[in-house]
Amino acid sequence: MSKKLVAYFSASGQTKKAAEEISNLLNCDIYEIRPKEKYTAKDLNWNKKDSRTSIECKNREARPELSDKDAIISDYDTILIGFPIWWFVAPNIILTFLESYDFTGKKIIIWGTSWSSGMGKTIDEIKTIAKGANVIEGIIFDKNHRRTDDYKKLIAKI
Repeated sequence: MSKKLVAYFSASGQTKKAAEEISNLLNCDIYEIRPKEKYTAKDLNWNKKDSRTSIECKNREARPELSDKDAIISDYDTILIGFPIWWFVAPNIILTFLESYDFTGKKIIIWGTSWSSGMGKTIDEIKTIAKGANVIEGIIFDKNHRRTDDYKKLIAKI
């Protein structure tokens, strides 16, 4: 039996709620991916070209610093990584997280929360960064669809 971890980044709390539900359903560990500099409401204002998230999404090379690197990835076979979808991509903090650990031989299941957008090329980008991992596209939980069936669809990917 493989050991599982739900790792997530949540800027507004929506992804955290889904991560907690997934962790409870799987009875597995949970780890919050936290930026050293927390995102403020101003930072998250996607309508402003100079907001932190707008700037980061335009510059895929930007790597926000993590508040810690305490995840013991080597203890897990399967990592379910969740995050809000920003402009059809993962927030850059997810890329920082992936570059901070060795995921060789791990199964990574990507899932997201979004009001309306899909994952775009997120899976391809993550596969490029998490070399040696088996990266699988999970599902997107939108604002109206966080039902038991949605969680079951994600868990079935394991």
